Formats: sequence, C-alpha cells, structure tokens
Amino acid sequence: MFESQYQIMNNMTWQAFERNLCRLLTYEGYDNVRLVGQTGDHGADVTGNKAGKKWLFQAKHWKKPVGLDVAQETINAVYEYKADIPVIVSSNGFDAAVKSYQSTLLARKIPLQLWDSNTLVSRTKRLPDKTYNTKEPRDYQSPAIDEIVNAYFAGDGNRALVVMATGLGKTFVAAESVRRIRANNPCKVLVCAHTNDLVYQLEKAFWPFLKPSEKTLIWNSYERPTAEMLDGADMTFACVDSVSGWIEAGKELPDYGILLVDECHHVGSSMYDRVFDALSAGKPGGSFALGLTATPWRPDETDLTQYFGEPRVTIDMVTGLNKGFLANVDYRMYTDNINWDALQNVQGHSSPKQINRTLFINQWDDSVVYTLRDAWSEQPNPRAIVFCGTIEHALIMRDKINTLGFCKAEAIYSGNAGNEYEPLSQYKRNRILSDFSDGTVNVVCVVDIFNEGIDVPDVNILVFQRVTHSRRIFIQQLGRGLRISEGKDKVIVLDFVSDIRRFAAGIALKDAVTPHDTQPVRIDIPNKVTFMKVGGEDPESESFLRQWLDDVAAIEDSDEDASVLRFPPLLQGGKV
Repeated sequence: MFESQYQIMNNMTWQAFERNLCRLLTYEGYDNVRLVGQTGDHGADVTGNKAGKKWLFQAKHWKKPVGLDVAQETINAVYEYKADIPVIVSSNGFDAAVKSYQSTLLARKIPLQLWDSNTLVSRTKRLPDKTYNTKEPRDYQSPAIDEIVNAYFAGDGNRALVVMATGLGKTFVAAESVRRIRANNPCKVLVCAHTNDLVYQLEKAFWPFLKPSEKTLIWNSYERPTAEMLDGADMTFACVDSVSGWIEAGKELPDYGILLVDECHHVGSSMYDRVFDALSAGKPGGSFALGLTATPWRPDETDLTQYFGEPRVTIDMVTGLNKGFLANVDYRMYTDNINWDALQNVQGHSSPKQINRTLFINQWDDSVVYTLRDAWSEQPNPRAIVFCGTIEHALIMRDKINTLGFCKAEAIYSGNAGNEYEPLSQYKRNRILSDFSDGTVNVVCVVDIFNEGIDVPDVNILVFQRVTHSRRIFIQQLGRGLRISEGKDKVIVLDFVSDIRRFAAGIALKDAVTPHDTQPVRIDIPNKVTFMKVGGEDPESESFLRQWLDDVAAIEDSDEDASVLRFPPLLQGGKV
C-alpha cells in the first residue's frame, strides 16, 4: 500500500493510487467501497459508506498540489452522487486557496476533508498488519479449502480443480486457501482471468485475506508493470493476454508458487497454454495450478482435467439448491408465447433453430412488465435483474418499467447504443451499479453482462427475456440470484422462454430439485419450477412438452443446428 511516504507512492500509476485508496478504506471498515473514477466522472473517483454516511473521494495522483478547481468540482460531485462527506485525496498536497476554501465550507457545515500523502501514510501505519476477513467458512466451504491446501502441501499432482456453482463462494474458498498456504509458505501468486472487469474484481475480493503490508499488482493493457514491479508484488492479478504477450516477447516470469485461474473453463486457448508452459504449471517442480469454475462445460473438446486434474471439489447448482447452500428458487416458466397451432405441423427430425422460428410468438414486453410488477409485491426489499437481448430492448424495458412507477429501473450495457440513444459511459455504468448496490436503483436491464464474476447477493427477482443458446451463460445468469443474503428467503425467476432448449432445461431443473424419497432441507420454502401462463399455472403444457421433448438432456445441450429433436406425432386435435 502506501508504505514509503514518497518513493513508492510516486512510482504508482494513478490507477494503482485509486485502488490502494479503496483498499485502505476497506481495511478501515467502509462498506460498499466502489471505484467509479473514469473520464467524465463528474468529480468522484471512489465512493463508500461508513457510520450511516455516504463518502465521496476525489483522488489526484499529480506532481503538483491540487488547486481550487478540483475542490469546487468535488463539492459539485456531492450533489451529483447524493453524498454526505467529500474528501480530496492528493499525493502532493494542496495549494493555499484550497485550504482557505475548506475553512469557508466548514463554516457552512460542508465537511470537506483534505488527505495528503502524510495522511495516507499515517492512516496506513495505524492499521494492524493482519488479515481483515471476518467471515467464517460455511460448512461446505471448509472441506473445499482443506482439499486445496492438502493438495498443495502433499504435492499430489501439483494441481487442483474446484467446481462450485455461482453463489457458493468459490472466490472465498480460493482466497482463504491461498491465505493458509502462504501463511506456511509465503510464495508469489499469479491470478489470471480473461477480462479486465474480472481481474479488478478478484484483486478487491482478495484484499481482506491479505495484510496491509502485502503488495498486490494489476497487470493488463492499461497497467503494464516492469519486471522489477512484478518481482516486488506478493500477488499479481493479470489478464491472460498481457501475461501471454510478455512471454511471447521472450521475457521471464517471476517464480510464482501458485497459478490461479478463475473462470478456468476458458483455459485451452494458445494464450493460456503459453502461461502454463512458461510456469510448468500443474507439473512436478512447477507452479501449483488451481482452477476455479462454476460451469466446466466446453463447446469444444478441451478437457480441463489435463490442466487441473480431476475435480477436488464439485458442488453443482442442483446440489447447492437441494442442500440449502443457495437461496431457494421459485422458477416460473411462461408458455403464453407458444404457437400451438404451428406446433401441429412439426414432425420427425428438426433443429432448435427451425423449431424456434416456427414455435414462438414475438416478444411480449408489456406482459413481462406487468408480471414483474406482480412479483415485486411478493418480495421484501425487491431487487431485480432483467436479462435482455439487445441494447434497444434493454432501453425499452427500462422505460416501460419506469412508466408503471412501482420501482426505479436503469439499463446497463457495453458499447454504443446507436445514434438514437445516448452512449453509456463507464462513469454512468459505475454510477448505476453503485446506486443498484445502495438500493436507489431497484432494477437493472442488462445486455451481455452480469454473467461472470458479478456479486449481487441482494437480487431476489430475475427476469429472462434474452434468448441464450449457451447452457453455461444460462447457469451463470441464474446464479446471479442464488446467493444467500440476510432477509432473503428465495429468488423468483420469471422466464419468458423463446428457445425450445429452455423448456428442456426447465424440465430438467424441476426434476432435479423435486424431492422424491427424502424431504427437502428447507421444508418451509421448497425449490420449485412451475410452468405458467400469465393467468396462472399451466400443467397441461408441461405434460405435453415432456412427451414432445423426448430426450431432455440431449436437447438442452444441443447447438442451434443439431438434428437431435425427435418429435412423436401429435395427438389428434392438438396438445390435449
């Protein structure tokens, strides 16, 4: 962190300066610490909550003192972010005009705080040099942690694969395992992932398991550390393409004792192979290879066990649901958009693409919004994610939800929405996520995010409108609502299907979570999957679809053009 008053601090990138501020605040007990600073951030780089107040931090890692313009921008940001306490953090102090302005503001009861390098160093030195995690492993997490630690010290294959469903805390398991390993053998750790968002999130997740004196480093296309910086870091969090490029350029990697790969179902590319080869990861004498994933399925022939061995831990979503490790799920699969008349013409062998073109009526946004409003009244402190197929669709859904007035909705997407709509800047995206976490935004309509590595435990309503042809993405999206949170009894899932494979997935999920000979762990709110029409349950459609979808497993896992659907002749007169 900010160990040396000037030398190390001045050598930091501005990005590292902001992240180390976040880390300091985390250790000091601030909640919901969020890095929001981007171009056009409207005067805020970091926000956090403490003592019932929202704090706003403007961080300047400049070679000159901060001037009056920054102070005025920070005060304006207080109103933009609805914050209570503004703080300017400067690595090189403040000019006299800022300090005079601070006195004027304090007289007006605006509590502007000024933190310089001395402040940062003194606050850091006051921190006990210990780890700050206060959560005990859950019953099912402790055996997983023991498996990883034992695999490391026993040298049994020098590798471990952990398969845990989204919501079960696989990052917690990994961080605690690495903490225990390094407590006995303080090795360097390289954590690899395939996206920048995931890399930043992983570093933040590991902070509570590290002492303030232990150094972390980000390595990606934005932050390019030197060899000296890599050698000096205890843990490096990197995008795999940056590490691969370093190796391809003929440069040596530090002696990493552990290579941890999150979302390791992406392993198998030439970039990952290059990293594994350079570190001899998973081989005798090489780095210990630890792979984490919630969804080990691959669309190609890549076998994850050749990198990480057979899974040491496997807790899939169904196991997590049935044993009470995840929030109870009330899954409602709507059948209103099935064109039963068209279905009568389907015979013999057909592909999912052919069936979907024939079977489904177009989108039904108004019904979705009214159904969401009804479900809203069923949940205490409702918080929802609506998965949409396109940016335009997400914006339409946002506006329709807001028109009814029962909640506040926003749309989140990456990329440009086109000339008709305002682009969503990184600042605006971070602002929405912060408001969603705080509860001032209740619904987010999302496109192609919230699939991997986004922790939103308070979400208790999911709405599926996006046609996803990937079992992995479907499971990841469903997992966004399965995390256990205080006061959360269940997650309501509203699935407005438009893909025949989703019916197969719904049938398979219902069969998996329906108790047979044994009672469910939580008898009061059992998991359930219900086929619905907007007006109520639709058991006839479920019964018919079970007969029609002959091989549920093959259909659920099939690609778009596979001829795996074998349809028996329809009963005379339709589906009943």
